Amino acid sequence: MEESYTQTEQQSNAQTQPTRQPLNFGQTMLASAVGIIVASAVLSIISFIAMIIMIISMMGSIDKSDSVTVKDGSFVKIDLSQHIQEAAPNMLENAFSEEKVISAEDILETLHAAKNDNRIKGVYIACGASDLSWGLSEELRNAIIDFRTSGKPVICYGEMFTQPIYYLATAADRICLHTDGVVDFRGIGAQLMFYKDLFDKLGMKVDLIRPTSCAYKSAGEPYIMNHMSEANREQIHAYINSIWSHAAHNMADARHMSYDSINTIADQLSGYLAKGAYKSGLVDTLCYEYDIKQLLDSTYGRKHTISVKKYAKAVRQNKEDSNNEIAVIYAEGTVKGGRYPGYGTGVYGDRIAKAIDDAVKDDDVKAIVLRVNSPGGAATASQTMTAAVRRAKKVKPVVVSMSDLAASAGYEMSCLADKIVAQPTTITGSIGVFGTLPEVGNMLKKKIGITFDTAQTNHNSTGLSLVGLSPTARAMMQQNVEDFYVTFVSTVALGRKMSYEAVDSIAKGRVWTGADALKLGLVDTLGGIDLAFRIAADLAGIKDYSIVHYPNPKDWMEQLMAMLGNDDEDSDGSTISLRALFQARKAIRHNTLERQIECDIRGLAEEPCLQARLPYFININ
Repeated sequence: MEESYTQTEQQSNAQTQPTRQPLNFGQTMLASAVGIIVASAVLSIISFIAMIIMIISMMGSIDKSDSVTVKDGSFVKIDLSQHIQEAAPNMLENAFSEEKVISAEDILETLHAAKNDNRIKGVYIACGASDLSWGLSEELRNAIIDFRTSGKPVICYGEMFTQPIYYLATAADRICLHTDGVVDFRGIGAQLMFYKDLFDKLGMKVDLIRPTSCAYKSAGEPYIMNHMSEANREQIHAYINSIWSHAAHNMADARHMSYDSINTIADQLSGYLAKGAYKSGLVDTLCYEYDIKQLLDSTYGRKHTISVKKYAKAVRQNKEDSNNEIAVIYAEGTVKGGRYPGYGTGVYGDRIAKAIDDAVKDDDVKAIVLRVNSPGGAATASQTMTAAVRRAKKVKPVVVSMSDLAASAGYEMSCLADKIVAQPTTITGSIGVFGTLPEVGNMLKKKIGITFDTAQTNHNSTGLSLVGLSPTARAMMQQNVEDFYVTFVSTVALGRKMSYEAVDSIAKGRVWTGADALKLGLVDTLGGIDLAFRIAADLAGIKDYSIVHYPNPKDWMEQLMAMLGNDDEDSDGSTISLRALFQARKAIRHNTLERQIECDIRGLAEEPCLQARLPYFININ
């Protein structure tokens, strides 16, 4: 009876309740979209909170181990299989980078301090296929030679030696190679990639505009030619021969060989494979890394190993500050306009200019060293920095230290300094300018059927567009590059105390090595950043000094707080946004073929029309 009542009640309730209609397609899609948006928002918030917790935990652990102890009987390990850049990245960038980074600054400071540190028994260099180039290799090699005057050993081991890495290794006591390793010893070749035939197939054209006298300014030629121009071939041949001649003579001396025998090994590739490298005398031993560890322990008395990063940190935490300071400003990467995103390398004109101005205002700073490693870039950003150097040298000595590259805009920012120091293998000069403008109208019409029509108020309202330059617009741009070239040459003439005609005769966009630049008067002396510091101190009339960085590096908490955004107009632009942290993971990438094509094509579309730079990639192997 109860069962009958229940069934009746259920039927009655079902009759009184409204019938639910299923959602139609549009309502279903709308509900799904709203759900996805809400879920995405929730996940973003959770990811943000998780990342903040991770960063705080990571940085907290770093703070706890802030003090570094150097033990007696230690060997310093320099790992040259990592990406090498001038100055160490900030903490947050380093934490989010996909690749390990080692700074030349840390290596140089380590070798200088370890030379007279009784706790350090020697240096172990782990070599690999890193992106070390010839200019920086020269500087590190000289530092190793200086370290060895202490009588302490330097041992190199690797599975693969690139030529710049091998050049550095020849300064060591012993070079050890994996039993199946290679020494990429074959001389220097420069390979350029050209896009004209590709653009012809696409129906695309690039308009290259450069001063009539700048035949050597070849940065835009890959877009309009399918081979090197004679002027470009001439300059490339000259500077790679200059670099190789210098390096080969030094390697021959270090390995007790003749210059001719070094070239024979390179010509025949007889030292490329492990057995050939040992037989030809390029290396001392074929072994495994295990054997190297045994050698360091048994023969050289190693008890501990400390990394470059930790040892450099220990040196800095125990260094006594001086009342006299020399400010070092690193200008590494392509010259760019706009605001520095807070990660990666790149020479942002406003940021560097502000750093120079701030160093001038600091009474403790007695001199400024500008460390330049740049192929050039945006002409306007270059002039912003050049103007800052002009202001600074009226108040304090300014010395430039050139690393691998200080060309075009990289040279312009340098030329007004009181003294310029370069390596023999530095690539510099390239005093010139060019402009590029892609014309894609024909390509869009043929490939995807897009056409253009025009309405304008004046004759040249659309004269500067991707459809093509009008004759008047092209004449205007030609005048622009001619005027900039005159300004550039005049600035160099002023800074180097030369006549306009003398500078013009060696300018014309031509690239020179540091060794040749010294002969031509474009630089004052050959050496590294340590020499630049000593010259700056001498010009300032000081003997003891401390090195300080400009812009002043922020600690990790300041960087973390800045992730919420900082629109302060007086900021140096060194803060990192949340988005930038994720982008920083891709900021350091090796020069692969895909990367080269990507940068060349993207640069054509994104860079300002007026540029003063080298080609992005000249693969000097």
